Amino acid sequence: MKSSRPKVLHAVAGLSLLGHVIAAVRAADMDAIAVVVGPGREDVAAEARRLAPSARIFVQAERLGTAHAVLAAREAIADGFDDVVALFADTPLVRPETIRRLRNAIGEGASVAALGFEAQDPTGYGRLLIEEGSLLAIREHKDATEEERAVRLCNAGLMALDGRHALELLDSVGADNAQKEYYLPDVVGAARERGYSTQALIAGEDEVRGVNDRVQLATAEALMQGRLREAAMRSGVTMIAPETVFLSHDTSFGADTVLEPNQWFGLGVEIGANVVIHANCHIEKAKVGDHAEIGPFARLRPGAELGAKTKVGNYVEVKNARLGQGAKVNHLSYVGDAEVGAGANIGAGTITCNYDGFHKARTVIGEKAFIGSNSALVAPVTVGAGAFVGSGSVITDDVPEDALALGRGRQVVKAGWGKAFRDANKKN
Repeated sequence: MKSSRPKVLHAVAGLSLLGHVIAAVRAADMDAIAVVVGPGREDVAAEARRLAPSARIFVQAERLGTAHAVLAAREAIADGFDDVVALFADTPLVRPETIRRLRNAIGEGASVAALGFEAQDPTGYGRLLIEEGSLLAIREHKDATEEERAVRLCNAGLMALDGRHALELLDSVGADNAQKEYYLPDVVGAARERGYSTQALIAGEDEVRGVNDRVQLATAEALMQGRLREAAMRSGVTMIAPETVFLSHDTSFGADTVLEPNQWFGLGVEIGANVVIHANCHIEKAKVGDHAEIGPFARLRPGAELGAKTKVGNYVEVKNARLGQGAKVNHLSYVGDAEVGAGANIGAGTITCNYDGFHKARTVIGEKAFIGSNSALVAPVTVGAGAFVGSGSVITDDVPEDALALGRGRQVVKAGWGKAFRDANKKN
């Protein structure tokens, strides 16, 4: 990856590669999770614990192959589970259903179930060799005959083992190869030698794509975005230009929400039902109530909470602020660290001045208050319910309910001044 960050901590749709695999495992109803990490990789272990607090962490002190890595979790395997599924943290697109299929194969009598895929270009992949429905062997490309290399069913690496035989098969794997490493695919041969049943399952190539560089990371991102968009649309969301909408793994929508083109949703976004989000909006760690209208060109930052039937219009930024039902901030405003009551109207160009260079303070705007355009509310300050703030005001003191506050210089009009000024300059 050419990165100071471990490969499996790079993100797809806002979640680490490792996180996607853990999420799939949890969705597949596995009883326990064991994560094998390299020496000194406390950052990877911490991510595993964050996502699966009960996960057991094991360290593979030496990198001696995939079977060796699985055996690093010997203590967990020895607990006697019905099945053991080995997955890779850099294969983030594997689906829970596929993990279940591997488990089901074990439940139906197989001792080893290996996952394969039909590769467009099989060069370099191990081949799954099948005869009469049984998996005979997994042959590495370099060891395969020309006839075997013609096989397009390739090894995806993911495998399930019968828990009763898992340690027996893993311990039987030798390192009699050029790399002197212990390879997980060799358990197939070990199982066949013992007369155990072996089976191959097939997944789509996209599902088992690994990530080893930034190009493959971008490919995984594109594939995941496609999944997320499809799931949202099938749940009742309209996307006018789906390819321009970018979601996080946890983005949620209510039915009948409409997304215009060019949207970016960061982590922690919850959008209600019947919401319209106009083009070119940026939303992260925010909640939007039913029947709200957002944008175009709006930004909802962390802590933004918009009630039902609210409106946040073009070039409006909301941060760490709650807007009550029906409140409107139609254009060109910043509302930060604020509480806006139901039915309040915030005029164009209004700013809540929440930061003095050292501390942040809150602004409270009551229900049905009206803030005139181009006003600055200097926090901490409260504008009472039903109060009015005149356009162009700088408000530094609290405004009582139903009052009118004006915080601007008195206008002075000098008749004829403009003509006199022009005439004087023409003479020069």
